This record gives sequence, structure tokens and C-alpha cells, in this order.
Amino acid sequence: MKYIGKKKLIAALMLTVMLLTCRFFMSSGMLHNMDAERVKAYIASYGFWGPVIYMIMFSVIPSGSIIAIAGGMAFGLYYGSVYTLIGAVIGASVAFYVSRHLGREAVEKRLHGKMKRFDEHIQRGGFLMILILRLIPIIPFNVVSYGAGLTKIKFMDYFWSTLIGIIPGVLIFTNLGDKALDVKSPEFLIASGLLVAMIAASILLKRKYSFDDLQSIILKREINKGSTAKL
Repeated sequence: MKYIGKKKLIAALMLTVMLLTCRFFMSSGMLHNMDAERVKAYIASYGFWGPVIYMIMFSVIPSGSIIAIAGGMAFGLYYGSVYTLIGAVIGASVAFYVSRHLGREAVEKRLHGKMKRFDEHIQRGGFLMILILRLIPIIPFNVVSYGAGLTKIKFMDYFWSTLIGIIPGVLIFTNLGDKALDVKSPEFLIASGLLVAMIAASILLKRKYSFDDLQSIILKREINKGSTAKL
């Protein structure tokens, strides 16, 4: 019988808990035709435990923007942003851990060492890569989280780049939810304008830069830094 390491067992347990939690929310019916008002009412039904349920929900359900708006409606800009950041970082960290300890070995075997060169550079330039991918959602949030776990990026680089990179989006979505209580107010119009500006900027940057472009830029930067250091 093949020995299963402690980290793999923990990763498998995390994945199981995550899937069961997602199943729980699905069985509640809250995810069917989900909108911010329904999510807000669902959170409010838990009373004192509402913030905890919200953070758990945000960590396992992909529809982050709708939930973030609901968080702003339920808790306001400040607490809504804090709870959203905590939930998002927990979800991203769990995805990273699961991917690293359950998926990396299989990918390495399949690619027969072809990841080595990329890994060497991503280990040094990974912070910038993940930061850009969080700021500019060229690739879906969860795909970045699981994909990062397959590389040799240091967890703390991944953690801080994720936390910093998602702050602008979290603030914009929770602010929109906070101001949505009065859709005729100037504050709501400003919040909506910020959201439109963020979406427009993301679309323009997606058209200008592909993931391969970003990867090439960062790898060249790391190679140049390495060459300069040797001089």
C-alpha cells in the first residue's frame, strides 16, 4: 500500500470540506437564480453568525462579484470589504494548498521536467505575476489560484500578491453594494461609474496583453535581473 503523506491528507480533507460546503449552499436553493438581494437576505437569516457564513460562502462559491455586492449591502463598505477580503484569501489559499499537494506531482510527471525552467523564474518573479493577474482578471480567479499551486511560487509571495491585488476590486464591488441601498443617490452613481471604469480597463488590458505576453515580460525581466546580478 502506497504511503500517503500528511500534507496530501490535509489537502484531501480541505477539498472534501470545500465540496461539502458548496453542496450545502446549493441544497439551500440560494444559488439558483442568485442575486445580491437574495444573498443579503440569506446572510441576514443567520443573525449573529451572518459574517461567518458570508466569509465561508465567499471562499467556496465562484460568483464573487454578486456576493461582494451583497456583502456591501449587508455589512457596509468597511466591514463588507474586510469580510470579503478574508473570505477571498481563505478560498485562494485553500485552492493553492490543494493544488500544490494533490496536483503538482502529477503535472510534473506528465511534463517530464519541462516545468523546471518556468518554475525557476516563477519562483523569483511569481509575486509580480500573481499580482498582475489579480489586478487584471485575464484568467478567472480560481484558475489562477489552482494554477499557482502547480508552480514553485512561494506561498507567502502568492498570499501577499493575492491580498494586495484583489483590494481594488473588493472595494469597488462592496462600495457598490453599500450605495445600492439608495440607487438615486450621487454616491451610487459614482460607485457604478467606478465599476464601469474597472470593467472597461480590464477589457482593454485583456485585449492588449494575453497571459503568454505577461509571462514573457516577467520571465525576461527575471532573466535580465539575473544577468545584471552576475556582472
